[in-house]
Amino acid sequence: MTTFVLIHGAQDSAWSWHLVEAVLREHGHGVVAVDLPSEDDKATWNEYADTVGEAIGDLTDLVVVGHSLGGFTAPLVAERTGADLIVFVAGMIPRPGESANEWWTGTGFTELVRAPGEGEDEEALFYHDVPPELAAEAQRRVRIQQETPMDQPWPLERWPSIPSRALIGRDDRFMPEEWSRRVAKARLGVEADAIDGGHCLPLSRPREVADWLERYAAAVRGR
Repeated sequence: MTTFVLIHGAQDSAWSWHLVEAVLREHGHGVVAVDLPSEDDKATWNEYADTVGEAIGDLTDLVVVGHSLGGFTAPLVAERTGADLIVFVAGMIPRPGESANEWWTGTGFTELVRAPGEGEDEEALFYHDVPPELAAEAQRRVRIQQETPMDQPWPLERWPSIPSRALIGRDDRFMPEEWSRRVAKARLGVEADAIDGGHCLPLSRPREVADWLERYAAAVRGR
């Protein structure tokens, strides 16, 4: 079976993956999900990757998954561990040498013509399709995302020679579907797969996300 390494996004924690983790474990897979050192103002991308790597230890047969800002950490972990696959779930896909703060302009995000929901509050933007009790718990668990790594060039000199996939939400109000498709095609050379749901797919559509992760893992291994 596969070990899925689940990496959370900004202001988030490993908890955001708990529903996906439950489905994957139910199907016999291993899961690694840890809190990144997001609140440490000295932590760089390398420290983020170190934290995940320590949790992985000597595990093999890895699929590394990054949600949102977790997309900056996922390829670093995959490169270090020789993972079989990288998956971006509504993920930020970096380029070598690009900082996270440059990413917004580099991907054309800052040029998006936003829908009328632009002025909506955070709950409406990110959690509009998450069950209310889960949305409330997610907001209660919000962590500080320090700016320390955000201005640092992404440390890889070239993209890892590891297959990559992208899963996006058709109803994502933060990273709209068509824009996300363009970014995945331009940066990964792949067609993104889309499911119903907004930006927080691991909370709003955990079973569908788990199903896609299993499908990706099976495909990359020729099963």
